[in-house]
Amino acid sequence: MITLDNIALSHGSQILYTGASMNLYAGEKVGLVGPNGAGKSTIFRMIVGEEQPDEGRVAVDRGVTIGYFDQDVGEMSGRSVLDEVMAGAGEVSTLAVEVRELEAAMADPERADELDKIIERYGEVQSRYAELGGFELEPRAQEILAGLGFAPEVTDDDVAKLSGGWKMRVALARILLMQPDVLLLDEPTNHLDIESILWLEKWLMEFRGAVMMTSHDKELLNRLVTKIVEVDGGDLVTHGGNFDFYEQQRAMMSAQHEAHYARQQAMLAKEREFIARFKARASHAAQVQSRVKKVEKIDKVAPPRRREIVEFDFAEPPRSGQDVAVLEGVRKAYGDNVVHDGVDLTIRRLERWCVMGINGAGKSTLLKMIAGKSQPDAGDVRVGPSVKMGYFAQHSMEVLDPEATVIGQLEALFPRASQGSLRNVLGAFGFRGDDAEKYVRVLSGGEKVRLVLASMLYDPPNFLVLDEPTNHLDLDTKDMLVKALADYSGTMLFVSHDRRFLTEVSNRVLELGSEGGPRVYGGGYAEYVESTQCEAPGMR
Repeated sequence: MITLDNIALSHGSQILYTGASMNLYAGEKVGLVGPNGAGKSTIFRMIVGEEQPDEGRVAVDRGVTIGYFDQDVGEMSGRSVLDEVMAGAGEVSTLAVEVRELEAAMADPERADELDKIIERYGEVQSRYAELGGFELEPRAQEILAGLGFAPEVTDDDVAKLSGGWKMRVALARILLMQPDVLLLDEPTNHLDIESILWLEKWLMEFRGAVMMTSHDKELLNRLVTKIVEVDGGDLVTHGGNFDFYEQQRAMMSAQHEAHYARQQAMLAKEREFIARFKARASHAAQVQSRVKKVEKIDKVAPPRRREIVEFDFAEPPRSGQDVAVLEGVRKAYGDNVVHDGVDLTIRRLERWCVMGINGAGKSTLLKMIAGKSQPDAGDVRVGPSVKMGYFAQHSMEVLDPEATVIGQLEALFPRASQGSLRNVLGAFGFRGDDAEKYVRVLSGGEKVRLVLASMLYDPPNFLVLDEPTNHLDLDTKDMLVKALADYSGTMLFVSHDRRFLTEVSNRVLELGSEGGPRVYGGGYAEYVESTQCEAPGMR
């Protein structure tokens, strides 16, 4: 269906691709992986014609329809959420507009002399509309919007009222409603909660067309894709299997390459030693020349390329008291909407609570009250003695100084710290080399998230309250964070939609929004899934 053949592309002095090739076949589910900045999104742009390669060929079979979702959703206003989604359904949405216009024309007395012509065209359009499933278009759009977390009453509202994250969901719904032959999805789960991710996962599994996607969600890649295409040093390397299998294969191939390289280097060293030792002796001239020619003719194995992943170890946080936070009879309402009513909870030292609940269950509200950013309407929220709290929420980026550099931001917070230790933590969160000199004002949303987390964890508190800390983190940074938190000797309360993070980090589960009030589950997320037979409260 789609072929990239011997592609070469540079952006200024940065070489993205040199002689790269790949194929996407009908019905395939493919994960596109590689470090940030390697050019994954560029592949999508070349396929849809938004960017042209410097050399090589991008070929799309004739008649193949492509739906492309990226992070730039553009302006949305003037239509309801439902109409905005339906407007992106391709030919069928254009026909829907024409059907309505023709129906209005047939009812217009001033166009009576055109009636025969209008009726004839109406028959043609309605026939094609029915053929494309137009009469099921609105129910399908409603189903997709519901799956992506939209309440029924929201779908009739002006799309302009939505936040950026919800507009992303609208853009994704438009692409899914198209049902094209090929879906190109660039980080489709970035703004989705766990229920919506699970719904999307099931939808994509049942989708008969081809899918190529980037994602920072390992669980989604493992369950969905059957092929991985890795952007690797300017090349595109294809691996069969899901993401875990790709990682195993990559590690094995890397070990084999290193061993091959080491053996060849040892052999070359011996040959060069012989040449250097006997080159001045006439009696060995023939042997020396023979070995020189041998060394020149050998196909040299390239040095192993190692993806730079900086490990980060937490400093030991101060010890807190046994009762870290206590909630008694907590009630919180916004107008007539009662979010919490009579919540009792005790969080003890070394517990790691993940908070589950459908949209509107009050997960973020609970974290805000414990962090002291919001007050309960009734009841009591107490933080225990000797508790040093670190609170992360999406608005935490607002406290960054836009005129500071990345390293300058940390230096201002930790003036006595060494440059080496600050750069080490920044490297662990993806700011390596010159990236540490970037100004905060030019950072992307994901980079700001990483900088806030680095600032928080350099001198770690003994109680971490984290609201979606994994949003926008790439796979390597997530892995680093999970490994670091495994050795963290403090207490945690967090919300996350990343199932791998939930499984690896939690040892307690609080479920909000269930009948009869909050439910507490002993054990972590894996035990919760086994106990409830579902991966999220909204999926029962």
